[in-house]
Amino acid sequence: MRRQYAPHSPPVALTIAGSDSGGGAGIQADVKTMEAHGVFGTSVVTATTAQNTTSVADVHVLPVDHIEAQYRAVLADFEVGAIKTGMLATAGVIETVVDCLADFSGPLVVDPVMVAATGDRLLSESAEAAYETLLGQATLVTPNVDEAEILTDCTINNTDDAEQAGRQLVEHGADAAVVKGGHLDGEQVVDTLVVSTDGEPRIEQFSHPRIEAAGTHGSGCTLSSAIAARLADGEPLVEAVDNGVAFMEQAVRYGIDVGEGPGAVHHLVDVRERADRPTVSDAVESVIARLVDRNVETLVPAVGMSVVGASRYAERPADVVGVDGRLTSTRSGIQPTAGVRAGGSPALARELLAVREVFPALRFGLNCRFDGSVETALETLDGPVVESNTSETERLDNHLQPFPVARVDDLPKPPAAVVDRGGEGRPAGVVVFAPDAETLLERTLELHEALITE
Repeated sequence: MRRQYAPHSPPVALTIAGSDSGGGAGIQADVKTMEAHGVFGTSVVTATTAQNTTSVADVHVLPVDHIEAQYRAVLADFEVGAIKTGMLATAGVIETVVDCLADFSGPLVVDPVMVAATGDRLLSESAEAAYETLLGQATLVTPNVDEAEILTDCTINNTDDAEQAGRQLVEHGADAAVVKGGHLDGEQVVDTLVVSTDGEPRIEQFSHPRIEAAGTHGSGCTLSSAIAARLADGEPLVEAVDNGVAFMEQAVRYGIDVGEGPGAVHHLVDVRERADRPTVSDAVESVIARLVDRNVETLVPAVGMSVVGASRYAERPADVVGVDGRLTSTRSGIQPTAGVRAGGSPALARELLAVREVFPALRFGLNCRFDGSVETALETLDGPVVESNTSETERLDNHLQPFPVARVDDLPKPPAAVVDRGGEGRPAGVVVFAPDAETLLERTLELHEALITE
């Protein structure tokens, strides 16, 4: 018997850009990013490059008639919901793209690829001048600081300067401009969005902690592609930029370390995170089943015990799998009050994420009661045991790291447990951490055995 055909019709986006043989930027980054956002990616290749993670050996710009033929072929067959442009190489290519886009009425994201990461110019002055018309067609233009300075003749040293440059780009004809803040100094990366309105331009800023990552190759291509994909799927502009920036932060933190030079951003990071959740869920359920089987009620606090697990890419409590309730003591031993799900046990999930800021290899955790006997039992663990020195007020007010623990960044290796001696409004407790479910279970059972044999 033949199987029934069950096709899917996703939104379609188009990238007009150069090819990166190293796979981290250009067309390759664009199509991967679009697919990660549930959008079918099509392409018009403007140039091919011979490059890897260490250098660009050669660039070959394709004939403009062939570039136009690619564009016409795609638009003749696909209902393209949004277009983004990347490396356009020469004034002739830019002018050809401008002519092609004259009849396109959907969202257009222009990533003005002008300056390499080394600071070298990638375009001639004539090609830079040709961007003026393309910017006038743009729904959004996404320059970094160096590119925004070229396009506006502004000097950009801070976010106020970035806002001024964004305003100029909007005055030059773009519907909106986001000036990326990665090249500005500061602990926070601040991207500044200026959106044209009937009156005063709307200003939005998106900030996140700076990530000390060497592998940021393809970050500009990936961000503009993420935004274009979201626009193709019908998201409003400001929301698309906000979500695109959040995606970019995750893609940089969990970058791809391949090749001899700096690696690339992780274009499929969100897909990988969601794909890993079932495995993490199975692992958390396995830990719970073993704890129930061994009846570790000696460790269950009055508030109940939570167990959480995270994929290697988890960034938010909603990404962390946990007990949707607690493990509590009953007459027949400990029992979970509910099953497990992503977003379960959010308080413990935040504690795990906080420690992962310093030790990303830690992926599982559970909370235990704390008293003198437990404190003695903690000496049996095979890793550092540290104390939290953070008040409840600080925990609630610190949005980026709600549950930071004491000096974990000074530890030579990841903590096995963190002790909170309690305070006004909160009981004492212990959180046991581990890189995998089996180690978490081993550490918990070690504590249980130490308590029942004392």
